[in-house]
Amino acid sequence: MANETGAPALLKDILGAPALAVIAGAGAAASPRFDRAAFLEAASAGLGDLSIMQRVRHIADALIPALPDDYPAALEIILAMAPGLNHGFQAVAVTEFVARRGRDHFDLSMAALARLTRFGTAEFAIRPFLADDPARTLAVMLDWTGSPDEHVRRLASEGSRPRLPWAARVPAMKDEPTLAAPILEALRADGSVYVRKSVANHLNDIAKDRPEWVLDRLGTWPQADAGTKWIVRHALRTLIKKGDAGALALIGVAHGAEVEVRLFAATPSSVALGGEITIGAQVVSTSAQAQKLVVDYRIRYARAGGKTAAKVFKLKTFELAAGETVSLGIRQTIRDFSTRRHHPGVHALDLLVNGRTMARSEFLLLDRPVPAQSASGLQTVST
Repeated sequence: MANETGAPALLKDILGAPALAVIAGAGAAASPRFDRAAFLEAASAGLGDLSIMQRVRHIADALIPALPDDYPAALEIILAMAPGLNHGFQAVAVTEFVARRGRDHFDLSMAALARLTRFGTAEFAIRPFLADDPARTLAVMLDWTGSPDEHVRRLASEGSRPRLPWAARVPAMKDEPTLAAPILEALRADGSVYVRKSVANHLNDIAKDRPEWVLDRLGTWPQADAGTKWIVRHALRTLIKKGDAGALALIGVAHGAEVEVRLFAATPSSVALGGEITIGAQVVSTSAQAQKLVVDYRIRYARAGGKTAAKVFKLKTFELAAGETVSLGIRQTIRDFSTRRHHPGVHALDLLVNGRTMARSEFLLLDRPVPAQSASGLQTVST
């Protein structure tokens, strides 16, 4: 999506002036006690320099002078406002009011977060409550796993993630990432993909700090249920990319494979920033039996001073018949992100089959940019 100048729209602009107008309108429609002018004045001040999550907190603070001083009365207006919002991030900002004002009203605030999360996730707003009293908050969240509303069940898992993106780390969960284990157990066969994805992401968070705990726990989960099987596979993705033999075993894959890799290369062999390469290979079975293969590739990015930084990308998971040859390929655009800057030089490529490096190649990143290229046919990945 682009703005009126043709430049790509910034994420923070989701909470720009139009969003403030919507929130103000929702407040005015919810109650005559909502001071629309006070909200717009406070929310507009200094907004332009703030990131998306800073804007969430800024808007929540701007709601304070617009609402009654009495928290229960203010919360009733917040709850009435939520259906009038038209974007999830608007609701996230309104929900954040509970985190800013409601920490001394635990029961009232927990009930409000469960109602508000269906309009825009309350996963960020619940973090201060977890920090204040993890045991009490996790007990409420465990109760939420029985809710008929998938948004509430998902909040139980997502809000308690040890490494929730964009959110402050909860000290107790930083020290012990497995505190929410009962919640994960309760949701391991949840019927909602929305919830299962959160459970998998939560377990993947834990795997970064407690890999053996995750492997032991998931080893007890019966995978006859398709939903549980999906969670296990996605929860182990970081460990699988690392070639962890225990993680591969849990998804029914051997560590290593009886294969030969041919013609592994990047085409073209040199590319400018903004250009595109195709990474291709032939995988040939040398086994008399069928094999389940997890094929990934790793780019060792050149860095300043001769250093490198590696990142593993998924390529394909499939079954290779005895003696079969399969051609694999993927297109990848080499472009900068705010989280990754590319450096010219030789970038090494590794092809990983069932956790082991089976072939190596490289490509040269030139020191001149080119316009972005479009692609069709093969899957395209941006690095």
